[in-house]
Amino acid sequence: MTTTMRPLTELTAAAIQLLFKEMGVVNTLRFLNQFSTGFGNSTIEHDALFGDMNVDDIVAEIKRTTTTPDP
Repeated sequence: MTTTMRPLTELTAAAIQLLFKEMGVVNTLRFLNQFSTGFGNSTIEHDALFGDMNVDDIVAEIKRTTTTPDP
């Protein structure tokens, strides 16, 4: 069996189309996400968001900003 080498971008697009057809969009995306390393630097982002806050500080802040005032 002889096959022609297709460009990688074409091969990837065809494979994704097959996955969509056979598994649906949601499961295809779930499958592809396991190969993604993400982006950014979570340590720097964490420090920018929370600084020196501990878990109790974070919970208190969540409660303060999500509690609806009594009428």
